Amino acid sequence: MQSPILDVRPLGFPWETPNPFLFCVHHRDTYPAGNERLGPAASLAGRNLGEDFTLKDGWRMYHGKVVPGFPQHPHRGFETVTIVRQGYIDHADSLGAAARFGAGDVQWLTAGGGIVHSEMFPLLDREQPNTLELFQIWLNLPSEDKLTSPHFMLWSHDIPRVTAVDGDGRKAEITVVAGSLDQRRAPAPPPRSWASRADTDVAIWSIRLEPHAAWTLPRAHHPAVARQLYFFQGNDLRIGGETLASHASIRLDPGAEVPIVAGATGCDLLLLQGRPIAEPVVQYGPFVMNTRAEIERAFADYQRTRFGGWPWPADDPVHPRDQGRFARHVDGRVEKR
Repeated sequence: MQSPILDVRPLGFPWETPNPFLFCVHHRDTYPAGNERLGPAASLAGRNLGEDFTLKDGWRMYHGKVVPGFPQHPHRGFETVTIVRQGYIDHADSLGAAARFGAGDVQWLTAGGGIVHSEMFPLLDREQPNTLELFQIWLNLPSEDKLTSPHFMLWSHDIPRVTAVDGDGRKAEITVVAGSLDQRRAPAPPPRSWASRADTDVAIWSIRLEPHAAWTLPRAHHPAVARQLYFFQGNDLRIGGETLASHASIRLDPGAEVPIVAGATGCDLLLLQGRPIAEPVVQYGPFVMNTRAEIERAFADYQRTRFGGWPWPADDPVHPRDQGRFARHVDGRVEKR
């Protein structure tokens, strides 16, 4: 029988992604207790504040100087999908939208023609450590939708979670952020997303297997998709008849079922899948377009308009400590969780 595995590579940083995806990172920071400003109650001495990407004492400040995270920065031409496994993110943007999300929430943001946003990591617990774990995934937009209107979206408890039980009673849980599994479909993606098209078969699944659990990844619905599986947590994994003893990025045959068996510690996987966008990709920093001229236009537009300006009093706004999970949309509608 032909192996469903087409290629195996070590996980790098960021993770290699197939078209139509552009970028994927997995962040896990074991932040200490928080201080009165929602930053770490610990010394920041020895850190390159503003560019702190070194995992010192188990955590990083990234571009933050008081609260860890990413103060205001622009995007154009693609979408960000942020899956928060632990901890919280405070969002603010140039459209006036805002949110605090976490505990399994997913934010899907269409940058489209241009948006400025901040993503800060408030350390809410003043007594206990504040672990943050998330994926951020960039999904490309086709040329006809590169300059679509920006769209802000937050998903929470309505994300399907499919539980499969093997013959020995061991479980696999699959969180369906995009796509469908076992007749359970994720909420509709933003209206101009590549994932909103019926023939693109975009899937984003977070998969957790209990120790020694067995589960079979079904075939893709569309034969022409790119399919990548990331093994990022657990000691070992048996997949398609092969054993992997280290974390890896695995390119799979979309037309094959793929049997997966977790090792003694269980495992966590991420699946990214979709039909490639058959267009050139030109990326420069936060802008992803089809030509160099379009990149230059993006910079010029941002310098001229700031994509609507920044309606917040600071570049790194955070919400009050006692603010629960919420989303305030551009139209003023507020959702609370």
